[in-house]
Amino acid sequence: MIALPARTAAVITALISALITALIATALPAAAAPGRSVAGVPDTSPRPVVSVAQGALRGRAHDGAQEFLGVPYAAAPVGEHRLRAPQPPRRWHGVREAAEQAPACLQFSPFGLSDPSAVSEDCLYLDVYRPGRVRAGARLPVILWIHGGAYSQGTGTQFGGRTMAELTGSLVISINYRLGQLGYLSLPELGRENALGSGSFGLMDQIQALRWTRENSAAFGGDPGKVTVSGQSAGSGSVCGLLAAPSAAGLFHRAVLQSGPCTLLRTPDGARSESEAREFAASAGCPDASGLAACLRAASGRSLVDAAGTRATSGPASGDGLLPRDPATAIAAGSWNKVPVLIGGTRSEARFFVALTQPALTAEQYAQQVLAGYGAAGPEILARYPVAAYGSPYLALSAVMTDGTFACETARTAQTFARQVPTFAYEFDDPDSPTLTGAQVPGLDESNAHSAELAYLHDFTMGERSLTPVQVALATRMKRYWGAFARHGVPAVPGQTPWPATGPGGTVLTLAPTGDRIDRTFEAEHQCGFWRDQPSRPL
Repeated sequence: MIALPARTAAVITALISALITALIATALPAAAAPGRSVAGVPDTSPRPVVSVAQGALRGRAHDGAQEFLGVPYAAAPVGEHRLRAPQPPRRWHGVREAAEQAPACLQFSPFGLSDPSAVSEDCLYLDVYRPGRVRAGARLPVILWIHGGAYSQGTGTQFGGRTMAELTGSLVISINYRLGQLGYLSLPELGRENALGSGSFGLMDQIQALRWTRENSAAFGGDPGKVTVSGQSAGSGSVCGLLAAPSAAGLFHRAVLQSGPCTLLRTPDGARSESEAREFAASAGCPDASGLAACLRAASGRSLVDAAGTRATSGPASGDGLLPRDPATAIAAGSWNKVPVLIGGTRSEARFFVALTQPALTAEQYAQQVLAGYGAAGPEILARYPVAAYGSPYLALSAVMTDGTFACETARTAQTFARQVPTFAYEFDDPDSPTLTGAQVPGLDESNAHSAELAYLHDFTMGERSLTPVQVALATRMKRYWGAFARHGVPAVPGQTPWPATGPGGTVLTLAPTGDRIDRTFEAEHQCGFWRDQPSRPL
């Protein structure tokens, strides 16, 4: 990533690790054991039954769609299975109830969820959404969603796919995967226990979910030969990992990256990851290499979360059999799982981070931070991003970090893809978009910030208010674009603005309430010519 000050990067990483889990505490309902009925949800239609490889599932009808919730895609990663590669799920007898979402995975942050029953190490479940009526032999495109959260918090249960499934005739799957040090712990003692020599169990979980999808999506009317893997923020970083993982080859056929270009979420090298992992293990009471794996498996989940403290989770490491090369490097070299790509972000990504770390930033502090953090480029940045031009230090710093950290790296990543595969770039631009529940800062404009687009693409449970009719219309167009891309590999929708593939000129489709439009000035608006010449520094 381009020239992000180290101190700011540390603040942002810590903030992401703490903030989203704190937001989940206000937005995530308590999860009960999978299979129980859900109070308050009308279910008057006959309950659908589907048979997958492990047994029969009884789902439910909801808002015109059908959903199968809390479906295990791997064995519970507990006891001797903790800190190991995921194993296939066990078979069951009879019909398994699938009307209740499973718990979230353990959350690694200083806060945690308000309801302890909402999390569990036994969390490798997914939710399946399909249209209310699916004809026999249907071959619906499949969209597998990977949630964000700095690899340390979040849950797929917040991202319902009912509306997307019904509107676009798609099968939508939203997954949980192991987080924090339970999901990403680069210790040779653990790597030796699997064929890939890796401790990136969260990425392995995602690959296992894709294997489950290949094996079982047809039972729901899905097409296992037409799978789109999609994610936002750290979920987008996970998609980057899947693009570069040889063991994921052939498991998906399109990729969507939202607010997480592969150069932004660059994986750490093995040496750095191992050093961080050993520090964590020592904090968990397991300082000795002898018996290290057994010691970590004997510890309570709570003690591992406590040992993590404020340590940021770097996500999957490279340099092993799972990720031989850093994803950004592998993609630039053409050594990756090549599929059509849809990639983009929000117009003012960094407002989210600046609002929650520096809401009362003064002009003097803004200048000091830029000069201290960007070195020799600092004076030119202040000249290009003067407070007077933006109206406040908050908006000026947000513009600096949006352009240098997100927008121009998205453009760079998009052009790297475009030289190799069909690539479609977008920018979400709604100047009145809702923010995340609990993230509002009085007096600050947080529209178009990081995560703003989520409420437009999902039945999202963390928006601070409902969408207006005009915003619902934008959300409908967005879902149709995404659905068309999943179906055809091209986001072409009759009656909507044609979306051209991007190229060296950086063509972008702007998604806006007033109407979608082709933008060929994206790089100029975000001053990417300037940022391209600055040193790159991963977040």
